[in-house]
Parts: sequence; C-alpha cells; structure tokens
Amino acid sequence: MTHGVLPLALSQGDPAGIGPDIALQAWLRRDELGLPPFLYVGDPAVLQVRARQLELDVAIAETDAAHAREIFDRALPVLTIPTGVDVLAGKPHVANARGTISAIETAVSLCLAGAVRAVVTNPIAKSVLYEAGFGFPGHTEFLADLAARATGQAVTPVMMLAGPKLKAVPVTIHIPIKDVPSALTETLVVETCRIVARDLAARFGMASPRLAVAGLNPHAGENGAIGHEDDDIIHPAIRSLRDEGIDAFGPLPADTMFHDDARSRYDVAICMYHDQALIPAKALGFDDSVNVTLGLPFIRTSPDHGTAFGLAGSGFAKETSLVAALQMADRMAHTQDTSV
Repeated sequence: MTHGVLPLALSQGDPAGIGPDIALQAWLRRDELGLPPFLYVGDPAVLQVRARQLELDVAIAETDAAHAREIFDRALPVLTIPTGVDVLAGKPHVANARGTISAIETAVSLCLAGAVRAVVTNPIAKSVLYEAGFGFPGHTEFLADLAARATGQAVTPVMMLAGPKLKAVPVTIHIPIKDVPSALTETLVVETCRIVARDLAARFGMASPRLAVAGLNPHAGENGAIGHEDDDIIHPAIRSLRDEGIDAFGPLPADTMFHDDARSRYDVAICMYHDQALIPAKALGFDDSVNVTLGLPFIRTSPDHGTAFGLAGSGFAKETSLVAALQMADRMAHTQDTSV
C-alpha cells in the first residue's frame, strides 16, 4: 500500500539493542497494519545481519527521503548512517555511539527541512552515549537542543507517555528524586501545562483538553501537613492556568488519580516527577504506549521501552510499541496538517 504523503523518519537507536529487530518486524506487518511509509535512518548492514539472525525475509534498499515512499511497498528504505564497529546483538559498544547520535541528528534535520513528516526514535542506551561524551540527560533534552540550534529559538521539551488508557506528563524528568522539590517551580508547572494544552489541541485535535494536576506529596500535602509545595507552588500554578482559560484542576492526590473512574474525568495527567507519571502509564499500557515529546517544532514519538539488549536478536522482542509510535506520529502529522 503506497501512501501519498511524505515518509516518517525512524532513527536506529542503539544498533546492538532491539531497534533493528522491531523495525524489521514492523515493516513486515506494513500491509496488515496499514503502516505509514517510514525511512530507517541507520546502518543497512546491521539490518541485514539482524534479519538473517532472526530468519526474517526483508528486502533492504539504500535510498534517501525523496524516494522512500515509492520503495516502501517492496523494500525497507534505509538512509545510510554507518556504525563505528561491527555490531553484535546485545553487546553495545561505545564506538557505535557516534552513529547512534548521527542518526538522530539526521532524522531531525530531515524533518525540519520538510523532507519527512515526523521523527520516530528507536531506544538509545544513555550509559553508552555518556561514555562517548554525550552531554544530555536523555533523548528528550537532546532533541530540544537540536531544535533550538536549528531554529535559534529556546525550546522547552515536555515528555508525554500516551497510551490507549492514559496520557501522562512528568513536569520534572531525568533528575534524582531528591532534587525534585527544589526544581519544581510555579513557572515550570505553568509552562509545562501551556505546552501540553497547546499541543493536544494542535496535534491531537482536542479543542479544550482537561488537565488533571497531581500533587507532589502524599495526599497532595494534606493542607500543608505533609509538605508545602502543593499549596505554595502547584495550587497557584493551577489558578494561573485557569485564569488563562486552560482547563486544569488539582492538585490531586496521586494515589487516587489513575483508577478507571478518575481517568474518565481528564484527558492528561500532569505529574510532578518521572516515576509518578511513567509507572501508571506503563502499568496501564506497557506494550502499546508511546513516548511523545511535546513543545518541539517537529513531531517526535518513540516506543516507551528501552534497548532491551537481552532480547536483541532473540526473536522475542515485540514491535507493538514501535508500531503504536509510527501510527501515532502519522495521526499527529495529519491532525497538525489539517488544523493549520
């Protein structure tokens, strides 16, 4: 099935992880699932070796973004980014970090240039990249830096885990839990919620999204008995948001926010730290949730899992979350195109 639209760009992630496996498996299901065309940005040699290892019959064609869509029906189109050394499934190597980073940079450049519709990123191993001198806490912050350098404008990235049952956003992301209270400010909560409300409208088609805002402390602080941040930071932020016309409410006790009836009352949960958002999101949809970065001048989605080195090349890796990421990026791009 050939789609009359620009392709998506799929970066390889860490080539020793399951990124190549799930890309191959997703392409094989392209017709069954009606997947949008995607251009794999990475090393075709890694794909060929992994396909043989997994006994998958996948044709691979080196190409560019301009020809990816016409190739997609008969072969997996690949924009070549060489790895540093030979890749062994499940055995990450610091010499391959440069290729991993270059694949992300290339995918973003293609998107900003209008050659692809959106960026979908396969999982990276941050520890491997750190060893190579990578200076960012994670994917999200790196993407924001790339966007800022390309556009000359400051970018505030917002991570959202989006699944069939829950959309959840952490206000603070990749920092130690002990640093969360000092990092949390009224300005940060307000800015995060503004970005969420704006992008849910522009890219998800929600005219007036409902934002349920969690408290930081147990029982949302119990009126100051268990911490002051809920009353001093989160409550004023919500008041400011409501004054702007954003449908935000809370702060709510996080332990009662995620059951079925509670979730029916909002469109997205705004959480104060990483695990407060990601634990319920992954518990409610581990295989089909998607990591979405809001606040960027381009669309970016990713599977919500890691590199899973122990599964690479085994045949046991599931492509479900990558498929969901590709489909969500396609829907977001369509919504954005039609709302402009």
